[in-house]
Amino acid sequence: MLSDFSTKRVIVGPDNFKKVVDIASPNKIGLPNGQIDAAELAEIKPGSSFTIKDKVYYVLDCDIYDYVMHYLKRKTQVVYPKEGAYILLRLDISPGKRVGEAGTGSGAFTVCLSRAVGPQGQVYTYEQREEFYKLAQANLRGFLQFDNVTMYNRSIEEGIQERNLDAFFLDVREPWTVIGVVREALKPAGHLGIIVPTTNQVCHTLTSLEQNNFYISEVVEIIMRKYKPIPARLRPKDLMVGHTGYLIFARKLGE
Repeated sequence: MLSDFSTKRVIVGPDNFKKVVDIASPNKIGLPNGQIDAAELAEIKPGSSFTIKDKVYYVLDCDIYDYVMHYLKRKTQVVYPKEGAYILLRLDISPGKRVGEAGTGSGAFTVCLSRAVGPQGQVYTYEQREEFYKLAQANLRGFLQFDNVTMYNRSIEEGIQERNLDAFFLDVREPWTVIGVVREALKPAGHLGIIVPTTNQVCHTLTSLEQNNFYISEVVEIIMRKYKPIPARLRPKDLMVGHTGYLIFARKLGE
């Protein structure tokens, strides 16, 4: 599943234009005032510019943020970067770790996990719905830097194959029904992270965590407000994402 992630580029231009493209594509790349051949774009070094009809565009390497937010194809709600970075920290994800995930969804956070555990680590991700599984496969092929992801097209209600995982992340509709299954897959004192969109889901999940002997370390919501980057009139953007999800973090207790 390892991909040539280096073929992705970001084009930025006037009026806050941004577009993530694949220079390996044989197609012409459309811009607001014209087109450029992918082969021609491939010859332009990141950080350099090109001009079309007196408009200047710059070429940048595609980072993981731009891939997830501006290129990755999605049919599901994804874990946004503002949550993703915090989840990685709270689950103590680092190079060499073995991490489980369910469900895969569109694969956005799977990409982040893969990058975080590095070539010596491993990510095991479970997705029940076949259409999401196939979509995630395609998305992962588009940006994986390391060959360290094992995918399963099944629900974790059928069991998790791995044992002694360092951490597990749950993004499923009813996480409280599978806490016991996840517990069996975690190592002693292993980390568990969960994201849900509603407060009643939080309550059900907290009850299940207590019943399954987990130490609940935190329930948190992360809110981010962006600003218009204009020095002469710096101010918040007119619209903001008010809510994406509640995060629950816990540690496995006992054997």
